[in-house]
Amino acid sequence: MMMQSEYDFSKAERGKFYHPNAKFNIPIYLDEEVLEYFAKQAEMKGVDLTEMINDLLKKDIALIEGIK
Repeated sequence: MMMQSEYDFSKAERGKFYHPNAKFNIPIYLDEEVLEYFAKQAEMKGVDLTEMINDLLKKDIALIEGIK
């Protein structure tokens, strides 16, 4: 499909899809070996991988905060 030389925006709505309080989950990219390791651990324990990673990171935060 080629771009037209002009577009009609007379019926457009400014900010129609803008949501000031919208939250976005940013993607986190793990090294392949890290992902494989934790995926296996989560599978063996029967837990969700995302839940497992979040729990580990929360424990790390607690350790870091405890050191301050």
